[in-house]
Amino acid sequence: MKDDLLGAIFLRFAGISLLAVGGAMAVLPEAHRQIVGEAHWLTDAQFAENFAIAQTAPGPNVIVFSLFGWTLAGFPGLVAATLGILAPASLLAFGAARLVRQAGEAPWLVRLKKALAPLAIGLMAANGYLLALAADSGAFALALTLGTTVFVAVSQRSPLWAMGAGALLAVFAGRAGWI
Repeated sequence: MKDDLLGAIFLRFAGISLLAVGGAMAVLPEAHRQIVGEAHWLTDAQFAENFAIAQTAPGPNVIVFSLFGWTLAGFPGLVAATLGILAPASLLAFGAARLVRQAGEAPWLVRLKKALAPLAIGLMAANGYLLALAADSGAFALALTLGTTVFVAVSQRSPLWAMGAGALLAVFAGRAGWI
């Protein structure tokens, strides 16, 4: 049974990795659809919690997929998920880099590069939307998400200010009995 789960984790994450135009964060909406919606391996809350933990840890954003694997099947799940999300995309990137080097500035390559930028931005915007839906379980959380979004969008300050303010507000709201 566990071997079946490990194989399923590897194959599902391998498929997701081939969509990772724009990096690991760009495919989180698809990962959510598959992991939460189709396979029912995680709940919305578990998905959001793993994402939050991964964002606080130093290192690459792709660590969130390793955490998904850990949550699903412990250390073997971590290994299956990490190999699944990294190996296919790495091999594809290696092959694409060779092709791009050979193509130079071919017209088809210029058009492809122009098309991939808005695709990556759209995938990241969808990611933000899905994570907000999964994490915003009440009025306080929704207000905090909206406030943070506005702050980051209009301010020149570091997002760490919003994170610090959100943490303080959450402590205050918890002590006041609002959450």
